Amino acid sequence: MLKKEIGQRLKESRIAAGYTQKQVAEKMNVKQSYYARYEAGEHQLDYEKLVFLCKLFHASADFILGLEE
Repeated sequence: MLKKEIGQRLKESRIAAGYTQKQVAEKMNVKQSYYARYEAGEHQLDYEKLVFLCKLFHASADFILGLEE
């Protein structure tokens, strides 16, 4: 799956969970602009960040990675 598609799924999951980019960035201890790059498909998630975001958004890694709808 392309990074842009993963980014779109991150955005969908974030919105569904009721978070802003700034709130997620604060929980990750990064700047909002850095987190925004994940959603834009400019950065690739490492394993720890993927697990963290799955837990935060109550979303499966399979969904975020495009393995399930």
